[in-house]
Amino acid sequence: QVQFVESGGGLVQPGGSLRLSCAASGRTFSGYALGWFRQAPGKEREFVAVISWSDSFTVYADSVKGRFTISRNNAQNTVYLQMNSLKPEDTAVYYCNVRPPRGDYWGQGTQVTVSS
Repeated sequence: QVQFVESGGGLVQPGGSLRLSCAASGRTFSGYALGWFRQAPGKEREFVAVISWSDSFTVYADSVKGRFTISRNNAQNTVYLQMNSLKPEDTAVYYCNVRPPRGDYWGQGTQVTVSS
C-alpha cells in the first residue's frame, strides 16, 4: 500500500519560510515525477510544483515561482518543498503525490498557515 506522509507545516508570519517534507512508503517511485499540491479553505486542490525523477526538470505554479523550491532525495524516497517569502494566500493544506496525481495516493497533508 502506497502512503505519502507530509510534514513540516505550521504557523508562520508573512515573509517567513518553511520547509515541507514528504516521505513515500510502499514502493519506490523510480521514473516518476513527484509534485506538491495545496488546497485552501473553500477552494479546489491546485498544483504547486513538480520535479522529474532525475531532478533535471522542475515546474512551478506562477503564484509560487521564485519563492518556492522543490527537491527530492530518491535514495530516501522523499520530496521537499522549500517555501520562502510566504504570503497569507499561501495558507492551505499541502500534499504530495505523483504527477499526474493518483486519487488513492493522497495523504493527510500538512497545514501551512501564514498570518501575523
